[in-house]
Amino acid sequence: MAPTFNWTFPSGGRMTDKVVHELQQISEERKTAVLAFIEEAKNAVFASLTASSTDELIISSFGLIFENSAKQVQEATEELKQILDDKTLPAPVRRHEIENRGKTIHNALKTVSDLALKFRLADAPLPTLVHPARSFDTIKPDIGGFELKTPKGTVDFGPWQMAIRERVFNTIKGVFKRHGGVTIETPVFELRDTLTGKYGEDSKLIYDLADQGGELCSLRYDLTVPFARFMASNRTIKTIKRYHIARVYRRDQPSINRGRYREFYQCDFDIAGQFDVMMPDAEVLKIATEILDELDIGPYVLKVNHRLLLDGMLELCGVPADQFRPICSAIDKLDKMTWEQVRDEMVNGKNLAPEAADRIKEFVVLSGKPKELLQKLVEEKRFEGSKNAQEALNQLAVLFDYLEAYNISDKCVFDLSLARGLDYYTGLIFEGITLDKKIGVGSIAGGGRYDGLIGMFGKQAVPSVGFSVGVERVFTIIETKEKKKKKGEDTVRTSETQILVVSPDSGLVLERMRICQELWAAGIKAELVNKTNPKMKAQLSYADEHGIQGAVIVGASEFQQGLVAVKNLKTRSQANVPRASVVQAVLDLLSGSISPSVSSSSSSSSSSSAPAA
Repeated sequence: MAPTFNWTFPSGGRMTDKVVHELQQISEERKTAVLAFIEEAKNAVFASLTASSTDELIISSFGLIFENSAKQVQEATEELKQILDDKTLPAPVRRHEIENRGKTIHNALKTVSDLALKFRLADAPLPTLVHPARSFDTIKPDIGGFELKTPKGTVDFGPWQMAIRERVFNTIKGVFKRHGGVTIETPVFELRDTLTGKYGEDSKLIYDLADQGGELCSLRYDLTVPFARFMASNRTIKTIKRYHIARVYRRDQPSINRGRYREFYQCDFDIAGQFDVMMPDAEVLKIATEILDELDIGPYVLKVNHRLLLDGMLELCGVPADQFRPICSAIDKLDKMTWEQVRDEMVNGKNLAPEAADRIKEFVVLSGKPKELLQKLVEEKRFEGSKNAQEALNQLAVLFDYLEAYNISDKCVFDLSLARGLDYYTGLIFEGITLDKKIGVGSIAGGGRYDGLIGMFGKQAVPSVGFSVGVERVFTIIETKEKKKKKGEDTVRTSETQILVVSPDSGLVLERMRICQELWAAGIKAELVNKTNPKMKAQLSYADEHGIQGAVIVGASEFQQGLVAVKNLKTRSQANVPRASVVQAVLDLLSGSISPSVSSSSSSSSSSSAPAA
């Protein structure tokens, strides 16, 4: 009798993420055990066949049987894991599908077990199936109430993470404004017709909303198409340097550790209007480098290419015009897949002639310093015969001069494999890539020229170029760096409080409140611990935990004398000041010095005996 497993699926309760994860782990453990059994059975049979001088062809046919059995087990396990992950399946359907995959694995076990039983050497032991410690029926679904979790591909962010996000957003906004940027806002959802047909193969990632009374709408996929619709709707705006920071939505496979979500922020900057060739394009690249430099994310490079150059390349390689965009989408995957995998997609998935795919390889392997590679392409006449490519080369020559003028040429690479899969690009395309392999994030910015997009919504075309910062991935990089910092280093603060108003004595809560009110009125960021008689140690611990720079200490004896102490919690210098001068004394502290009008030596016992921060 063939060895097998019990595939009884737990009934009742809910399939929480924890339950699904454990069942998937058990499936993986079983696969490992079965593959080990198949390998052991194969070795036993091959030993017997070799000992009896069996023909090589027969031995090879037995090998195929074992290979196919292993493949069936692997495929059934992957399908099993996907079924477990699909929480939309009704319980009876899920149970039926799991049992079917269990039968597939059982049949594979039976096949190899029968072979081992029949063909092994007489004195050889039968292969043994090692059962994992856990089985399906040991995992019980959650029978509790509603499962508190965020939807797949979304996350909550706490105060520390939000402090990092605010700092990043402020940095990006500062660069945008430095270059004359103005901001706009558009709805989070658009008419479905506005979005469809603009993203090529990625259109399947758009979130469609249910019909709410006659209008079919979808959540915005990016900020560029809504901007184009905005421009077409506001024809009085002839030129604009626009930035927009907002959330977008994609039904993509999320990878939280790499900063890939289904709901995420984009930070866009676009220059729209009639300008001279490549001047706005060069400024957009300059802005991208300034942002990445100021965010201090580590080494990076901007890959640059031209959509017309890609079209010319595909034309010269013999790609039919109606396949340009699908083939560009395949080329765009070269940063994630090998050439062999991309070629297979082109030939077998998109029906491209193999010889055309091989010619494409000769181009997409080319990458180098902007002017050096451009000169090489011109000298070797790689694009001779393509009008589109010649126009692109002329424009890139102008762009590369501008990049040198902006002193960013060394941060750019001319890369013919860069494709950017979106349909609306018409000229320059670029992508920012991190070079630190330990980060594992990859693309952090990207954009290009889209001269025809706004014209799709109105009568008048408006040339435009822009880019988006992959800010979620930037957050991932910065959070990782911050977590590695040691205590005492310049770490991110969750609050901006400058002064904590404290008291070592009881009965002074009203005075602490009055001082806080005066500091707030002066625009100083101040706090007090919201207890009537807090312990001094707890108050100063709060200040230390939140990185607060200074404290106003209200002691009972000083209060009777009309004094309070102002203390720098970083340097531990302290001085008593008249109660009426507390605001000015705090301003002096924040500017770098305690007011010299009263010496720190005049501190009386109550304030001087307060614990040091």
